[in-house]
Amino acid sequence: MSMTFAERFSRALQASGSLVCIGLDPDLTRLPRELAEAPEPFLAFNRRIIDATADLAAAYKPQIAFYSALGKETELVASIRYIRERAPHALIILDAKRGDVGNTAEAYASEAFDRYGADAVTVNPYMGEDSVRPFLARPDRGAIVLCRTSNPGARDFQDLLVDGLPLYRRVAERADKHWNEAQNLMLVVGATYPAEMAELRRAHPALAFLVPGIGAQGGDLESTLAAGLDAHGSGLLISSSRAIIYAGGGAAESIRAAAADLHSGINGGRPAPGGEPGGAQPLTANPRGAEPRAACRRGRFDIPP
Repeated sequence: MSMTFAERFSRALQASGSLVCIGLDPDLTRLPRELAEAPEPFLAFNRRIIDATADLAAAYKPQIAFYSALGKETELVASIRYIRERAPHALIILDAKRGDVGNTAEAYASEAFDRYGADAVTVNPYMGEDSVRPFLARPDRGAIVLCRTSNPGARDFQDLLVDGLPLYRRVAERADKHWNEAQNLMLVVGATYPAEMAELRRAHPALAFLVPGIGAQGGDLESTLAAGLDAHGSGLLISSSRAIIYAGGGAAESIRAAAADLHSGINGGRPAPGGEPGGAQPLTANPRGAEPRAACRRGRFDIPP
């Protein structure tokens, strides 16, 4: 019997000792020249990223638009297959932000889980419960619901009051109380809004958050950890894309160093079993000889399924 999504999530965090999620968002204009000229440039670049970070990442998050815009879906499929080979513990999140109803939503779910083999997909809940349910129908796959997003325009609608609470709080409330029977739902909560993240953590202590906004978008890691960690020093996947994958112009050693810095920064701010932060040990394993410039720390935490 296959693992549930909750078990997959737990395994990913435990096996990696990490809360790092790396976005695989290749831009052909920013790829290193030797890779941009390869027959399959996105696959070549993603292989470099995965090789450099396989022991540092709990999850990888390809954004589908970068692939579909250039007709490179086959390279996305191959990249996901490569993650399974090199980092079998890692969650694969298809960042697609799908939102529709009926058989269209079912087709989008099949795209994410059957065509691409993702473990989870980001979902836009604006159309309501019937737009989310098809992505939650499989206990071994997850839906990550947009809640408090990291972009500046998030305030346009997400702050509107609905019966005394902002809309993003109502989305979280409905998701937690009514949609999460199989424990396969997460929320997208941006690092650029730490006060709102803290409110959501207090209201929903058991929900896991996917956290964009660290790195190029300017989110603060210390504030994110203080606001979002759950009672077990877990409950987050902290995502960074451009700040990692284009570090040093996309050189393998720079990619690894950037991922190692995030890994170390996160684990240095997570509570040890005794309750103090920084209770991690140095991580010495390297994929294919790459050396980080910053010490990495592997956390030891009890993470419930």
